[in-house]
Amino acid sequence: MARIAGVDLPNKHVDIALTYIYGIGRASAQKICETTGIDANKKINELSNEEIAELRKVIENDYKVEGRLRTEVALNIKRLMDIGCYRGLRHRRGLPVRGQRTRTNARTRKGKRKTVANKKKAV
Repeated sequence: MARIAGVDLPNKHVDIALTYIYGIGRASAQKICETTGIDANKKINELSNEEIAELRKVIENDYKVEGRLRTEVALNIKRLMDIGCYRGLRHRRGLPVRGQRTRTNARTRKGKRKTVANKKKAV
């Protein structure tokens, strides 16, 4: 099992296995395979140590992945919240940020429903 950027890659095709690294999707993974000259249909266990080292070098030099990327995203969100822009306020309140409706749906952002009971009439 190869370890790149602190992630154990599963024994799958190289272009699929690379997507297990935060910050690398299918397009980036295929571009990395193209750059290094590694066949994307090879399994991770079939790679030599030199090929793994080549992948590691390209990813470290050309891509922002895992911890560095997570930190940058968190700082971007914090900056939006600090300047008090609309997107920052939505993040702060835990509501959808990109214009989705909230009257129905939006349960992923809002969390579990909070039931509000009716007031009882006095007799």
